Amino acid sequence: MNRNDVTEMIVATKISKGLKWADVAARIGLSKEWVTAGCLGQMTFDASQAAILGEVFDLPEQAVALLQQVPYKGSLPTAVPTDPLIYRFYELVNVYGSTFKALIHEEFGDGIMSAIDFRMDLQREADPKGDRVNIVMSGKFLPYKTY
Repeated sequence: MNRNDVTEMIVATKISKGLKWADVAARIGLSKEWVTAGCLGQMTFDASQAAILGEVFDLPEQAVALLQQVPYKGSLPTAVPTDPLIYRFYELVNVYGSTFKALIHEEFGDGIMSAIDFRMDLQREADPKGDRVNIVMSGKFLPYKTY
């Protein structure tokens, strides 16, 4: 068994039980965004979090142990995503990446936005012209250091 097998077990059980990621996250006491990323193989759970997931998803002990191991990060199978939803984020970076970079550097200086010290909130935003996806991302600014 490997971490990908655990992810497949989680997703299959989520579907069969009719669970929502927000409900799983509530059981752990963390955001739906972080818990979903972890359940999909991108984050490391501590022992108590992994035990809760073991109960929720009926996981064997080996799977619970694997949830506590540092995963290989990066979940996309190709350099350019082929899934239409994920491709739109790739397109966003292609179109607005230089704008993000210019505005962040102008506001903060030379550095990057952390994807480690990071928060995300995804909400549905009602709109009479069609509901919108509202995603707020907040990452700590990390300046480049001289040495």
